[in-house]
Amino acid sequence: MRLKNHEGTITVALENRTSQVPSIAYLIGGVSALALSTGLMLCGRRRASIVVGQLASPLLIMGLYNKMVKTQGHDSFDR
Repeated sequence: MRLKNHEGTITVALENRTSQVPSIAYLIGGVSALALSTGLMLCGRRRASIVVGQLASPLLIMGLYNKMVKTQGHDSFDR
């Protein structure tokens, strides 16, 4: 018996795209943003440091979402 698709078309398309990116890429991006932000702060570029530092959280959250999609997302219902 096939389960009814509970996800919208945009959500399924987004999950298909994000599941193609390795989860480690988001982790590396987030940690790199933190390291670059620290470097900028040490060089005296406070405003640039804040902007770059704010990229870390979204990157890490996208990595978590990516991991959840791969393990518990719509992929499990489509198989």
